[in-house]
Amino acid sequence: MLIGTAGHIDHGKTTLLRALTGIDADRLPEEKQRGITIELGYAYAPTADGQHLLAFIDVPGHEKFVPTMLTGAAGIDYALLVVAADDGVMPQTREHLAILSLLGITRGVVALTKCDRVTGDRIAEVTRQVAALLAPTTLRGSDCMAVSSITGEGIAALRARLDQVAMGEPPRLPVGGARLCIDRRFAVAGAGTVVTGTLLAGRLRVGDPLTLARGDGTLHAVRVRGLHVSNRPADEGLAGSRCAVNLAGIEHHAVARGDWLCAPGLAQPTDRLDLRVTWLPDAPRALTHWQGLHLHHAGGQVQARLALLDAHLESGGVPPGGHALVQAVLDEPILACWGDRIVLRDAAGRRTLGGARVLDTAPPVRHRRHQDRIRLLQALEHDDPAVRLAALLDSAPLGIAASALARAHNADVAAWKASLASRALIAVPGPGGGEHWFAPARWNDLGERIRTRLAAHHRQFDDEPGVERDRLRRMVAPALAPTVFLARLEAMREQGELDRAGAAWHLPGHSAELSDGDRVRAERLLPWLLDRAVDPPWVRDLARQLEHPEPDTRLLMRRLATRGEVFQVVRDLYYARAAVRDMARLAEAIAADGDRRVRASDFRDQLGIGRKRAIQILEFFDRVGFTRRVGDGADRAHVIRGDAPVVGD
Repeated sequence: MLIGTAGHIDHGKTTLLRALTGIDADRLPEEKQRGITIELGYAYAPTADGQHLLAFIDVPGHEKFVPTMLTGAAGIDYALLVVAADDGVMPQTREHLAILSLLGITRGVVALTKCDRVTGDRIAEVTRQVAALLAPTTLRGSDCMAVSSITGEGIAALRARLDQVAMGEPPRLPVGGARLCIDRRFAVAGAGTVVTGTLLAGRLRVGDPLTLARGDGTLHAVRVRGLHVSNRPADEGLAGSRCAVNLAGIEHHAVARGDWLCAPGLAQPTDRLDLRVTWLPDAPRALTHWQGLHLHHAGGQVQARLALLDAHLESGGVPPGGHALVQAVLDEPILACWGDRIVLRDAAGRRTLGGARVLDTAPPVRHRRHQDRIRLLQALEHDDPAVRLAALLDSAPLGIAASALARAHNADVAAWKASLASRALIAVPGPGGGEHWFAPARWNDLGERIRTRLAAHHRQFDDEPGVERDRLRRMVAPALAPTVFLARLEAMREQGELDRAGAAWHLPGHSAELSDGDRVRAERLLPWLLDRAVDPPWVRDLARQLEHPEPDTRLLMRRLATRGEVFQVVRDLYYARAAVRDMARLAEAIAADGDRRVRASDFRDQLGIGRKRAIQILEFFDRVGFTRRVGDGADRAHVIRGDAPVVGD
């Protein structure tokens, strides 16, 4: 169990930890000299049964070091609020308590220290002060225990209380990917870079590949070389643990406090967040539209401006003690996930004014105050993942990639999908091998848009058989991945709602038959194209052989192309369908036999054609989505797209 101290400077936090654990958490010479805590300190002690471990984080109490206190408070399970019986409640007592409440810490105990200096009446008076102070916070009702670190009075009882809580603590499940915010970094001779922090989610194992995300937005691939959990060597660390991670792949001077270690898929920095803000009752003034503040998240801090999203914009701001939906625009990117807690301090960084909970890490810039958007944010406040997922899917006309949802909420995709087992969810293959999810209503809406667009096209171009897939996607849903759009088309064809003639998709019953004369001409010219499969005649040559006007022959070839019987590679140059299929399969074979890339020189040599024509064919494959061009100049090549069927099949 991770326990964090809190309280005013010189109220005895470090001395209390020494009495509880026998460990002096002040490790810096300056701390020894000045007698105050400046940096985070750590102490560990086994519980009475020897089966559990108490892990303490000692935080500084001086107002200048509140950002350091915030770093230590991130991820704690239990608060140890320290109040000196002689001083009573002081400014940092109030601020630290407010921070604990804003971070959602609901469990803790109050230690009334220095009780050897005061009378019983004074202890009772301070106990009443503390109870009144706790009443409006998340720690309301927490016990006050009188102790003296000098005489030992009450220390055994406090230690027994902490042992009891730790022994009854259920293990935290390692849900989602690993997320660790770094609070220290140093080098160890013979080992290299070591970073420490609280593992906020997931699990860490020796050998795991991770991403180190810097505060400037840069990402570094690293590997876990070694691991200590709660000051002991370990092979694995679980969420809620204090971890020291020996990293391979980066020098210690390239790491800073506030950087993140996370599973590779979670490394998505953002400079915009939608939040539910709580403005403290003792804030000196209302939170106004576009107010500048310091935003503290885990171990990092950035400047931000807050845009009000709800009715508080019209009412002039969020009054002290109020709550509001806001969008935070950050000066620098951070790594955040749904549910993360944030503390807001004034622009000068001197006073804590409020806190917030992250609702969306990729909010829209436009229409952010639309009522549908506000309703979605209200649904995202729900702790039930099934409720959040249903709201997200319902608000997404084009569905959502499951990987994007898992990344934003650091959720296990399979478990989240299972949470909707009693509800309807449409899952189809997405790009990169993942799934793309739709709410049934949005899936049906997409199908209706496809039908409507095709019906309009058939009315306008009744002589065409339909619309090629990528062109239809650009008409209906240009932002949708080709793989997902194809899945929708295929599902509609299976249900008899669509049909396909070659490459052209059309509504059932629609046909664009060639005239008798054009069909006769087509039956004459198609064998000519097949006879010269890799070097077909140009339209002018076809017209000459048909003894037919060139413009009419060109129109005939366009109609055959829309029917999928031929493919236009460049203007006035058409290839037979079977020839295109064979060339596409040849490109696949070349890619499979080498470095997964198709180069014009290899393609040219295999087909026995000129380099210019080979480039034209490969560029045609790029246009239809069968390949993707990479590199330039001598490094130019074409990669087979994994989500595209063979052209001509």
